Amino acid sequence: MQKKKNLYRVLIVAAFCLLIVLPLLAQVKSVTVIKAGRLIDTENGKVLENQMVLVEGDLIKAVGPNITIPAGATVIDLSKATVLPGLTDSHVHITGQAGADYYESLFRRSFIDEAVTAHIYAKRTLDAGFTTVRSVGSGPFVDVALRNAINRGELPGPRILAATIYIGSTGSHGDLNGFSPWLGDKTLSEMSGIADGVDEVRKKVRYLIKNGADVIKFGATAGVLTEEASVGAPQYSQEEMNAIVAEARLHGIKVCAHAHGTEGIKMAVKAGVDSIEHGSFLDEEGIRLMKEHGTYLSADIYNDDYILAEYAKFGTPKVIIEKEKLVGRTQRENFQKAVKAGVKIAFGTDAGVYPHGWNAKQFAKMVEWGMTPMGAIQAATVGNADLFGWSDKIGSISVGKYADIIAIDGDPLANVGLLEKVSFVMKGGVVYKNSPAK
Repeated sequence: MQKKKNLYRVLIVAAFCLLIVLPLLAQVKSVTVIKAGRLIDTENGKVLENQMVLVEGDLIKAVGPNITIPAGATVIDLSKATVLPGLTDSHVHITGQAGADYYESLFRRSFIDEAVTAHIYAKRTLDAGFTTVRSVGSGPFVDVALRNAINRGELPGPRILAATIYIGSTGSHGDLNGFSPWLGDKTLSEMSGIADGVDEVRKKVRYLIKNGADVIKFGATAGVLTEEASVGAPQYSQEEMNAIVAEARLHGIKVCAHAHGTEGIKMAVKAGVDSIEHGSFLDEEGIRLMKEHGTYLSADIYNDDYILAEYAKFGTPKVIIEKEKLVGRTQRENFQKAVKAGVKIAFGTDAGVYPHGWNAKQFAKMVEWGMTPMGAIQAATVGNADLFGWSDKIGSISVGKYADIIAIDGDPLANVGLLEKVSFVMKGGVVYKNSPAK
């Protein structure tokens, strides 16, 4: 009997010890060392040879040429590759993608359809080496739900800063156009971004922030991919734009403005937006104002190629195709002027307008229209990190930042198109892709 009692005591003590030890073991962070043949230092615009990166948990703990490899660490050999921080995209529509018939998309599909398939586009984006994106327009709160699922570890995907619903005036680029008033009135939901007047736009900003928005996007001007007659006419007053930005600032939230037209760009910059999206008809005064205010230009200068090649096949109305023809080259020429003048450049693609996972196709266009390969890479790393307000978290392979690290085979400074073929992807210390050249 005494032996049984002693055995029970031993078992109880062992169980008690396990209750203490197991949680402690769960807290032990994985340790990884990456051997990098070439490492692009995006903060200083340099290439470093034969570097090592020590990753503990989801953070970078050390970077240098002679790091001691801790016992038990996982070693990843990228000594034949070029290693970069995870890429970022300041303008995506992560929850949807062009390709369906134009009218079927409008009439037969809803934000519920977006929610069902959004995870597909998130994974494609991450596999392409984009570890952080700014989602600047989705069905009601679909990008917020996707962001949350990714953050909980339930789905693979990039970090998402969600703008969710686009704020637009009645009849604007953010509102349905060209349909029966009866249809519009019957289908209009409270979960929309439509707001008119100073009080309404302030309330709409509060509504979006309440429901999870990380950033606010509004329509300063008309646009291309809707059936309104104008491309660039202002669609809010200066007072309304001022109110949107002021209200967001009260909550510590940044603001971006969809703006093609010359006057609307300048109005949005004066209101204090953090970035101009598209900027197609940017003029010299607008460039001067953007430099004075430190406003970023997020210009989607690749997707003109895709729209003109593919959109007619989707049954897209002719008026939209004609507007794209009007905008495409002009946007690229004004992007070139902005680069030359020293405007801050973000890397923003409008992915979703063209296939997700193709984000890196824009690098070649940015170089073609005035940027150096290093400058384009910096736009997609440290530049966007600054725009997002995340310079302490992402944008470079630096101590204390997230272990968001990618690699490619070859030298992207000699051929920036190589960034379209990412062979290794780590986000937050977790490897999602690893197929480097041998």
